[in-house]
Amino acid sequence: MENMGVLGKVVDYLLLLSFFSITLTAQLDIPESILPHAYNPFYQVYTTLTQDYLVLEQPAFFKALMTLELVYQLPLALLNIYGLLYSKPWFNTTCLLFGASIVASTAAMVGDILNSQKASANLMAMYYPPFLPLGVLAIVRGVVGQSSKAAPSIGNGPSSAVKKRA
Repeated sequence: MENMGVLGKVVDYLLLLSFFSITLTAQLDIPESILPHAYNPFYQVYTTLTQDYLVLEQPAFFKALMTLELVYQLPLALLNIYGLLYSKPWFNTTCLLFGASIVASTAAMVGDILNSQKASANLMAMYYPPFLPLGVLAIVRGVVGQSSKAAPSIGNGPSSAVKKRA
């Protein structure tokens, strides 16, 4: 992505913001047995504003996807933050894995939202526009980075310093 200049930096900054937002919204995925919803202010505000029936009713497939997010996507988001900031060579691979997982889980949720009679346009706007394009962007970033052997373009870590001296 370094060869892409400004576009590469914009993509990396968008992904970085997205990785941070995923780590913050993961609070919604914490089971009530661990963190009761009454003590989770993020859960209370989110469900009040969006009336997200998936979060409120928690159908079985949604619980499985939330477990996937906590066990797989959240650690990948944290790794991607580190990999992007410190220009780690494995960032492209973890970014690709993260993107594929986001696209798959979002497609399942959007499919349920489209086929339910419970969803509002506001709720659809909470899932589709931010997460599907984010997943596709992460996939493209992972593939483009793989093919060009480029390191992340915004890192200041040791590996980027070594590249600058060479």
